[in-house]
Amino acid sequence: MTSPADSTLAAEHEPTHGPVLRVRGVTKSFNGNVVLHDADLDLHPGQVLGLVGENGAGKSTLMKVLAGVHPPTAGTVELDGRPVTFSHPVQAQKAGVSTVFQEFNLLGERTVAENVWLGREPRRRGLVDVAAMVRDTTALLEDLGVQGLDATRRVRSLSVAEQQIVEIAKATSLDARVIQMDEPTAALADHEVALLYSIIRTLTARGVAIVYVSHRLKEIFDLCDVVTVLKDGAQVATEPIGDLDEARLVRLMVGRTLDAFFPDPVPGTAPGEPRLELRGAGNGYVDGVDLTLRAGEIVGVAGLQGSGRTELLEAVFGVTPLTRGEMTLAGRKVRPRTPRQAVRAGLALITEDRKATGLALNQSILDNTLGVVRAVFPRRTGAARRDVGGLLSTLAVSARALSQEVRLLSGGNQQKVVLARWLATDPTVVLMDEPTRGVDVGAKYSIYEVMRRLAADGKAVLMVSSELPEVIGMSDRILVMRDGRLAGELPPSSSEEDVLALAAGVHSREAGTGAAS
Repeated sequence: MTSPADSTLAAEHEPTHGPVLRVRGVTKSFNGNVVLHDADLDLHPGQVLGLVGENGAGKSTLMKVLAGVHPPTAGTVELDGRPVTFSHPVQAQKAGVSTVFQEFNLLGERTVAENVWLGREPRRRGLVDVAAMVRDTTALLEDLGVQGLDATRRVRSLSVAEQQIVEIAKATSLDARVIQMDEPTAALADHEVALLYSIIRTLTARGVAIVYVSHRLKEIFDLCDVVTVLKDGAQVATEPIGDLDEARLVRLMVGRTLDAFFPDPVPGTAPGEPRLELRGAGNGYVDGVDLTLRAGEIVGVAGLQGSGRTELLEAVFGVTPLTRGEMTLAGRKVRPRTPRQAVRAGLALITEDRKATGLALNQSILDNTLGVVRAVFPRRTGAARRDVGGLLSTLAVSARALSQEVRLLSGGNQQKVVLARWLATDPTVVLMDEPTRGVDVGAKYSIYEVMRRLAADGKAVLMVSSELPEVIGMSDRILVMRDGRLAGELPPSSSEEDVLALAAGVHSREAGTGAAS
């Protein structure tokens, strides 16, 4: 199977047919507020079109118009040269336009086969032909190159990647001419991303056209033939991928030049006294961990999926408490048994899934920002409330009012509210698990600047990330985990190959050994 690391799948198609999908002047307003203005697209059979832009640029709105979720306020959509109007997603699907959203539309208690054929079940003598449904689903999965996914399994037991495959199988069962994919790799491990690449290649070889939305620029350059850039609801460019490089694409997306993807440390920032020390620390998930994290440091934690990165942060934070070894925080021996104890000791944890564990989406920005303080330090609530405006301003949170519900914010602003929620507790050590997952490049840069300021203020940051350029670009030191243990330490000048070699247990001349300090 081809892996993302060594594949370049952009097919450089030379379309020999007219566009399967043509969009002209599509505009969408909500209550008089224009969120998408005058969008044009031409999508040819077998093409992958990358749809990129910052959070709030209009990507999701355009996808939902094409999916039949929202009718356009103005403009036209043509499919195979014929005007179409979709008032419901089922209409779009029947016409050949399917969408795989980040929030899957699957029934957890039903099987893979039942989900694929929901509402279209094959029948025999008036009854659902379960055997035919399972057989046809198995054939669909095999046709996509998917091995080992049982059509009779209940969807609730599947991984995120497997559920995504079910959605794609459903689309192919509908003979989709166009499949839209919204951030399809946001929660996938590397080997799962490789399978998705392979599935996309299979689909495009059959003439299926793909609209691909992602914040991961590597995927855009790997997969896409042409890229459309949206900014503030307007289309700013549509160009062949061969005419773009990362610097130009970022400039189109954010409207300015990012001199570097990763800001330099604030002048004068230097490692100080130890803030977090582990010696022989372990539980049921990690073992024998020795590390020292100093004030003013950003230390990155890399490793393959399942290596124990998240589990290390959760052990330190008392989610799955340490059962052996020693832990010292700012010179005092501690072993938090609960997250509440960890917060009281001066720890903060930015979790990897802001929607599931980081925020109360239906609550206001103010309530989310004060949530941890109210729960753990109720006497500080008044002072924290007075500081909320300044904190959110420092984080450059863009919102109408503090009373606005967090669910209405873009992904980047939601992530900044997560940061505000924890920084309001004035922690000594900030644990960050995938701090920029699912946010655009502009928001990423803002979060990186926050991390640099935390280090300059004497905080210590321990960051887990699956994006190796992020680990290398932001870390003062890199710790690499393998099989629940620290495999070694690398300097910030290390290459991605050095990190991967240590993570996989392959000999590398750069790999460090012993305690990480």
